[in-house]
Amino acid sequence: MLKENRFDFILNELKKKKQLTYEWIAEKLDVSEDTIRRDIETLHKNGLLSKVRGGAMLRAKNPLTFQDRSHYLKKEKEVIGLKAQQFIRDGQTIFMDGGTTNLAIASLFPAALSARIITNNQALLPVLAGHPHIELIILGGKYSPTGAVTYGQATCRQAEEFIADLFFMGTCAVDATAGVSGDSQYDVDVKRAMIRAAGSVLALANHERLFRREPFKVCELSTLDTIITDLPSDHKDLD
Repeated sequence: MLKENRFDFILNELKKKKQLTYEWIAEKLDVSEDTIRRDIETLHKNGLLSKVRGGAMLRAKNPLTFQDRSHYLKKEKEVIGLKAQQFIRDGQTIFMDGGTTNLAIASLFPAALSARIITNNQALLPVLAGHPHIELIILGGKYSPTGAVTYGQATCRQAEEFIADLFFMGTCAVDATAGVSGDSQYDVDVKRAMIRAAGSVLALANHERLFRREPFKVCELSTLDTIITDLPSDHKDLD
């Protein structure tokens, strides 16, 4: 059985039983307990379950920390970060909202880049503070420690005072019919404000964000100028 299929089985069974042992999983999948231990370790590191003595249990419903999310799908986010660099030019004013993919983009900025970055993403501060030619503008508002972002009416008002060339928009869900959607109203409000003030909107979506829907609408796909994903451009899922 493929590793990805084992992961799916483990996570689905945890939703039913809340806790599983290495022995039980190994017997059901007809693989060694060592294999299951490695699987559990991987899923635990990615924040998808909690490793306990002798097995695994369903992760508590507390949201993952920003640090947890920054390590999840790290290689995929780096691919998106590299692809994003082709859209960046000296002299641009760029919106970057919350999320760990924008952190990956900022980490790859050329040392000589001269640009204005406007963001509600507090995690960008230590990454960009050392760039001598980047003017970094942090939007104020209420602070979410889980998302490491500011949000609220003040954040939205400040965003709309600017005219940006680009908006690198993090996404929760992208679907051909539902468009771009999010899992929290406050996050969606900030995205909408930045969309209104940006010349071009570039959505950042790793493969897990595609073909998904969340409760709060951000925009139609027609609003986007580009979707940047980790998938190759000729991948069947992008048809």
